[in-house]
Amino acid sequence: MRASGTLAPEWKVAQWFNTQQPLQLADLRGKVVVMHAFQMLCPGCVVHGLPQTQKIYNVFDANEVVVVGLHTVFEHHEVMTPQALEVFIHEYRYTFPIGVDQPDGQSGLPLTMRAYGMQGTPSLILIDHKGRLRKHSFGRDDDIQVGADIATLISEAKAAPLAEAENAGGNAGCDEDKCTA
Repeated sequence: MRASGTLAPEWKVAQWFNTQQPLQLADLRGKVVVMHAFQMLCPGCVVHGLPQTQKIYNVFDANEVVVVGLHTVFEHHEVMTPQALEVFIHEYRYTFPIGVDQPDGQSGLPLTMRAYGMQGTPSLILIDHKGRLRKHSFGRDDDIQVGADIATLISEAKAAPLAEAENAGGNAGCDEDKCTA
């Protein structure tokens, strides 16, 4: 897992599917965020990336991990419309939230894809509980490695409140034998 430590850029999404309200990264702090950027006509996305994303969504606790798909169209714009995506999502039975990356208005790279410096699809991005980029990969990722990376980030998030309490003097009245109030 590559840890850059920089804050993840906010998403620029034109439309959402499978969610009641738009998702904003700032609202997801405290949770691990798994973002899978895909195109519905990308063979690697259809065969591996999207099924992997659905498995992650099904396996991990939604209180700890937020899974998001990002349909980021940089080619074949005329056929990969939001209407076609809606049918695609229904036919493949994807249940995780999916956003349509905001087009740049000039048939170039969509705005979120550009902000994250993605090379193409599929791209997997892991964001830790503090909103920092922790993994950014392009191409196929091994399921077990991705699961281990997510578990590491969950462990860090769970350990953070304990470390903060210790730093704030949470056991200032403790020694090896006893703790006093």
